Amino acid sequence: MSNFVNKIDFAVVISVKNANPNGDPLNGNRPRENYEGFGEISDVCIKRKIRNRLQDMGLEIFVQSDERRTDGFRSLKDRADGCAELKKSSKDKEQYAVIACNKWIDVRSFGQVFAFKKGEEDNSVSIGIRGPVSIHSAVSISPIEISSMQITKSVNGETGKDPDKKSPDTMGMKHRVEFGVYVIYGSINTQLATKTGFSQEDSELIKKTLITLFENDCSSARPDGSMEVCKLYWWKHNSQMGQYSSAKVHRSLRVVPSVEIPKSIDDYTISHETLDGLSPEICDGI
Repeated sequence: MSNFVNKIDFAVVISVKNANPNGDPLNGNRPRENYEGFGEISDVCIKRKIRNRLQDMGLEIFVQSDERRTDGFRSLKDRADGCAELKKSSKDKEQYAVIACNKWIDVRSFGQVFAFKKGEEDNSVSIGIRGPVSIHSAVSISPIEISSMQITKSVNGETGKDPDKKSPDTMGMKHRVEFGVYVIYGSINTQLATKTGFSQEDSELIKKTLITLFENDCSSARPDGSMEVCKLYWWKHNSQMGQYSSAKVHRSLRVVPSVEIPKSIDDYTISHETLDGLSPEICDGI
């Protein structure tokens, strides 16, 4: 039985400076932007970072990226098959879901589709779990400016027929957002938490990951310090259904540029509208 009984809404204000927060593989890995020029970070990307932070905390994660595997499994099917309890319950969907939720925090948080063929039709698995934590794609407050630079590789990747001859330089492009402020919105649903066993303690872990979202997340596209959590707003309602709709709570946050061309987080005014009986806990990023 879950002890999570109060609906939660949250918002995370993040800044990006000279980094590619989420490249679009269908557009030369340029930072994602919509048709109006506002930057975007997909919900899948954000959930990946949350999973990585939970994994850094020593918790068991089902959807692990290959370079961060903490077990010997190279696929989701192998990881599911590696759990003896799940194998025994493959024909009991409800029990299968309970075991998966108890074992992996990302399953009981975000949900998961278990759809694996096992060679024989009667031994296949097809189970869908809906998780209580929902994340919106992040959108920038102002249109973003993307700069690009051409890069070359000046080292031989392989030795050619003539070992003394240098191979041609390989050309490529790197893209980055000059500066942008994005907002991530999300909610935690009490009804779905009851079904997956998501607990109050789990919600505190999610909060901690959001505050430290970019720790241990650096790459050539996102150098250390180029992405920062500026503020976390955490609204805890006094009931299961919530005093207000998530849309109204999210709209109560105001992030407004104070200059025509913002260059830092100080060029934005961050405030929130007071909702009767509902005040957010406000945390600074670490």
